[in-house]
Amino acid sequence: MKLTVKFLKQKDAGRGLAAIDREAMSELDLENGDYIVISAGDGRAVARVWPGYPEDQGQGIIRIDGRLRQEIGVGIDDSVTVEKADVKPAKSITVALPQTLRIQGDVGSLIRDQLSGHAVTTGQTVPISFGLGPLSSMSGQSIPLKIADTSPSGTVVITDSTEMHVSEKPAEQIVSEEPSDRETPNVTYEDIGGLDEELEQVREMIELPMRHPELFRQLGIDPPKGVLLHGPPGTGKTLMAKAVANEIDAYFTNISGPEIMSKFYGESEEQLREIFEEASDNAPAIVFIDELDAIAPKRGETTGDVERRVVAQLLSLMDGLEERGQVTVIGATNRVDALDPALRRGGRFDREIEVGVPDQEGRKEILQVHTRGMPLTDNVDLDVYAENTHGFVGADLESLAKEGAMTALRRIRPQLDLESDEIDSEMLEDLRVMDDDFREALKGIEPSALREVFVEVPDVTWDSVGGLENTKDRLRETIQWPIDYPEVFRTMDMASAKGVLLYGPPGTGKTLLAKAIANEANSNFISIKGPELLNKYVGESEKGVRDVFSKARENAPTVVFFDEIDSIAGERGQRMSDSGVGERVVSQLLTELDGVEELDDVVVIAATNRPDLIDSALLRPGRLDRHVHVPVPDEEARRAIFEVHTRDKPLADAVDLERLARMSDGYVGADIEAVCREAAMIATREFIGRVDAEEIETSVGNVRITMDHFEQALEEVSPSVTDEVREQYDEIEDQFGRASEPTDREKISRTFQ
Repeated sequence: MKLTVKFLKQKDAGRGLAAIDREAMSELDLENGDYIVISAGDGRAVARVWPGYPEDQGQGIIRIDGRLRQEIGVGIDDSVTVEKADVKPAKSITVALPQTLRIQGDVGSLIRDQLSGHAVTTGQTVPISFGLGPLSSMSGQSIPLKIADTSPSGTVVITDSTEMHVSEKPAEQIVSEEPSDRETPNVTYEDIGGLDEELEQVREMIELPMRHPELFRQLGIDPPKGVLLHGPPGTGKTLMAKAVANEIDAYFTNISGPEIMSKFYGESEEQLREIFEEASDNAPAIVFIDELDAIAPKRGETTGDVERRVVAQLLSLMDGLEERGQVTVIGATNRVDALDPALRRGGRFDREIEVGVPDQEGRKEILQVHTRGMPLTDNVDLDVYAENTHGFVGADLESLAKEGAMTALRRIRPQLDLESDEIDSEMLEDLRVMDDDFREALKGIEPSALREVFVEVPDVTWDSVGGLENTKDRLRETIQWPIDYPEVFRTMDMASAKGVLLYGPPGTGKTLLAKAIANEANSNFISIKGPELLNKYVGESEKGVRDVFSKARENAPTVVFFDEIDSIAGERGQRMSDSGVGERVVSQLLTELDGVEELDDVVVIAATNRPDLIDSALLRPGRLDRHVHVPVPDEEARRAIFEVHTRDKPLADAVDLERLARMSDGYVGADIEAVCREAAMIATREFIGRVDAEEIETSVGNVRITMDHFEQALEEVSPSVTDEVREQYDEIEDQFGRASEPTDREKISRTFQ
C-alpha cells in the first residue's frame, strides 16, 4: 500500500513507531504491535504499527519520526510503500557501546528493557537513553548503540527473552554490512514543540520550492528567496533552521553574524561573497544567518563604515544583478526593528515569521521533547508544569528539564565512586527523576520572555478574598470569561473589555483582587507600580510604557496591573512642573490601550483611591471600560474577611466572628487583618510571659486566641474609613457614570476636598 509520510507527535518520537490510520491497518490485515516494512527507492526500515491520530483517519497517512525517515531516505509528504513484515524474535544480540561510555555490571538487561519491542538489523545505529547528565550528553539526549550481531540474522525483534551481549570492540570499530552515507539527524521536526504553525510556514517557503520547483515554473513565479525568523530569545529560531536543514536533502551553510566581521578593508564583504558563491555551486542550498542584526543594522544609525558596506553587500547578494540561483536565505534575529529596512522587502526576505512565546499546549509539547529520554516516575505530571510555566520559552523549559535531572543526579552523587572510570549499571537502573526534583528545579528558573517585568503571582485565589462578591463577579465577567469561553464571545460578536479601573478607599483589597484574578484567569501577570515608570531622561518614561505593552502582547494572555495609576495618568494640563513628562506618559498609555495597534488577549487592571485625578480620556469606553467600586465591607463581608484571616489560627471555642463583624463597623480588609494579627500577638505575649522557656515547646499546642484578645485588638487598631470618607466614595460611585463631563469631575474633586 502507498501512504504519505507525515511527522509524529513529539511524545511518540524515538520509539520506532509508525502511526497508521485504522482503515489502512485493516486493509493490510495489521493489529496493534505488528511490524511493517516501509520502503522507498533503495531505503527500507522496519517499524512497529500504532493506531494513527483521529485527524488522520481515511487520509492514507503514515507518521514516522526523523530517524526512520532518514533511514528510508524520505521527507515529509513523500510516498512510501508499506507491507506487513514477517520479523522473527531475536535469540541473542550483540551491541557495541561508544568508546567514551564505560559501564560495569549487567548492562545487557538495561539495554534489553530500553529496546524491548524494537526491530533491529546488524550494523544499525540505535539511539538509547541510559540515564542523566554526562551519560546522555551525546547526540542530544541519547547515546548511539551499534548492533554488532543478531541471531538469527536479518531484521529481528528484541523481546524479554533475548540474550544481550556487549561487544569488546567499541561502536566506532564496527563496520556496517550495508554502508550508508545517511547519518542519524541531530535535530528533526519531532524535536520542535509548540511551533506547528511556524514550522508549516517555513516548510512551505523552503521545502516546497526545493523539492518541487516545477510547481513554481508552472505558475510563472519565482520561488521565495528568504525567510526572516524573529521573536524573543530562546523560542527556537535556530533550532527550526537546523531541523529544516536536516530534513531537506540540501547543502547547508551557517553564518554567525559577528564571525565574518574583519578589521581589514573589504575582507568582511569578501567572506560573504565566498559563502554565497559556495552555496550557489552546491545548489539547492540554504544559507542560515544567525543574529542577523549584528551584520545588517540600520545604515543610518550605525557609525562604522564596515557595517554599512556589509549591509550593502548582503543586499546585492540577496537581490542584485547576478542571479542567486536556488539558494534560500534564512535569517534569525530577536531585534527585528534594528534591521536595515531595505532587507525587509519582497525578493530579499519574502516572509517574516514571528516565533513567539509558546502557549500551554506548546509548553507541554516542549517538555515532552526534553523529557523523552528521561526515566520519570509516575507522579510527574507534565500538564501541571505546562500550566505553571507562564512566559517560559523553549530554552527555559529545556533548562527546567535539565535542572530536574541534575537534582536527581545530586541525590545519588554520594553513592558514586568518582575515582572509578566505570559506573555501576544497577545504579543507573535505579536512577529516576521525581516530581520533587522538578519542583526544586522550578524555583531557580525565571521566564526569559518576562524577565524584565516578571512578577511571581502569589498563590492568591478567590477564597483568599473575603466578601466583595459583587466585585468579584464583575471581574470574572470582564477578565476571566473572555479567556475561558472565547467561543461564546465570538458567537455573540462581542469584544472583551480592554481594561478595568478598581477604585475605593485604601485597604479595601484592590491589589488583592488583581492578584486573585491573574491567578484564577491562568494568565501571565505584569505588575507596574505607578511611579517606577517615570525616568529623568526625555523619552525613557514613554519607552517604559511601550516596553510593558510589547511584553504583554508577546506573552498573551496577560493581565497588566497598574497600582496607584493616578501617579502616572493624571489630568493633562494640570501639572506645570514636570516638563510635560506626565502628559507624554498619559498620551502613550492612551495610544497603547486604544490606538492603531490592536491589543489582543491583554487586559489592563488599574487601581486607585483617587479617581478624580485620572485623565478623563483614560476613563472612556475602549480604554478602561469597566469602573468597579471596591466598597467598604458591610457586616456580612467583614465576617467573611475575619474567616479568611483566622482560618489557620488556633481560636478558642468562644470566639464569635459574627459579633466581631458587628463590632468592626468602618474597618476595611487591611484593618481586619491588622486586628487578627494584633489579637494573635496579644495571645502570644501572654503565653510567653506565663510559661517557662523550657516548657514552651511542650505546651505551645495549648495556646488559644480568645474573644478578650480580639476585643483588646479592636481597641488598639482604629478603623481607616470614617462615615464621611464612605459617603465620599458612595457619591463618586453615583457620579462615575457621567464622570467624563467636566462638571461631574469637578463634583468628585470637591467631594474629596
